[in-house]
Amino acid sequence: MASFSIEEFVGNGALKDLVPKLLEEGWDDIPTLKIMNSEDMNAINMTQNQKDALEIRSYLHDRDLMQYGDKLESFGKSLPELLNVDTLALSSQFGIKRGHIARFTDRLSACGIPSPRTNVLPARKRSTSHSPSVSRRDLLSVNSRRMQSTKSHLKSSLSINAPYELSISDMKIKDGHIYKGIVAAEPAEPRLCGCIQPPPIADDVSPYSAIENISVQKLTPEYKIGMERLVKTKTPPMKASGLWRDKPVILLCIRRPGCIMCRAEAHQLYSRKTFFDALGIQLIAVLHEHIDSEIQDFWPRYWGGVVVLDQNMDFFKALGGGKLLKDKFLTGFVFNPRAIANYKRAKAMGLEQNFRGEGEIKGGLFIVGNGKSGIAYQFIERNFGDWAPFPEITEICTRLQKPEQDHPGKIEESPEG
Repeated sequence: MASFSIEEFVGNGALKDLVPKLLEEGWDDIPTLKIMNSEDMNAINMTQNQKDALEIRSYLHDRDLMQYGDKLESFGKSLPELLNVDTLALSSQFGIKRGHIARFTDRLSACGIPSPRTNVLPARKRSTSHSPSVSRRDLLSVNSRRMQSTKSHLKSSLSINAPYELSISDMKIKDGHIYKGIVAAEPAEPRLCGCIQPPPIADDVSPYSAIENISVQKLTPEYKIGMERLVKTKTPPMKASGLWRDKPVILLCIRRPGCIMCRAEAHQLYSRKTFFDALGIQLIAVLHEHIDSEIQDFWPRYWGGVVVLDQNMDFFKALGGGKLLKDKFLTGFVFNPRAIANYKRAKAMGLEQNFRGEGEIKGGLFIVGNGKSGIAYQFIERNFGDWAPFPEITEICTRLQKPEQDHPGKIEESPEG
């Protein structure tokens, strides 16, 4: 998957000199930069070459083809013009490998999971002509969306999205109320014809008391343009409750940052940063061991959010109902068809991987409401490489925002409270 490093995104083309201006105007990370529309570009006086460059690079980033950014940009053509070049010329003139041409010319698909419908404009029908032409406006409608428009569209859609709310309508989110959240996991597949039983998992969501006093240490900030790659000075430990004191948070507990399946999950989640920004949800990755080289490889290439260290593995113990959920490579992966399918899914994305660090401790995901409202959702990595389904994450995060939407600045207590 394409990197979230801004230096790799802009390359050596027309956008390179624009980076200070982008930072000044708040277009300071790749997910946000990719939702710029023509009005936003005009507001910061982008030249036509810069507009074309952003359009090309956003398109390439979605398809994990950023290695061709400088080359394609240097020919001085717009994206619609490049998409109408025949495949032979793409290979001979532009240097695109034949195996990548199909990915480049597929105008409707991008690598990974599509963005949620509330975060994109309606898709336009693909032409059935043998030589389809694509207008600049059509392409911008797919890749561009101003942040303010995204927020306003999301807020209006929350009241319409009844299916999301009905399935968790009994979930109470009130100031000072510790509510029972939802615990989820993928099903357990039979292993070795049923001879090997998967390790048991917790049926109930962890109590809030199990996570509020966990000691964590911040390893990286949220990635922005021009930011130092790691926290230079060692930050003191802090209580985990400080992470969600003011805003809800998604905590992605990563088994091993060099694992290809963990990297794929992190990339897919962070690629939707603008969606979570619009909902007021933070994105934080939690590691259980500190290996500098692994963090530098992981951040910001696969994850541009904050990274914290849980050295005592307390978040991971909470996922396991009070003890670490572990599995062996042979029984948990080699003899587990679901884990192998998860590996193939990640491998198909073209990610790099390594085998450094501890990889048997299962991870998962928490969604925690702000203040002391509690754990809204808990996903357990039952099989190596299981991801929390994005529709479930969307559902919970949408619901978390609802009280603030109805009562800005105040969360009312219910009559029974």
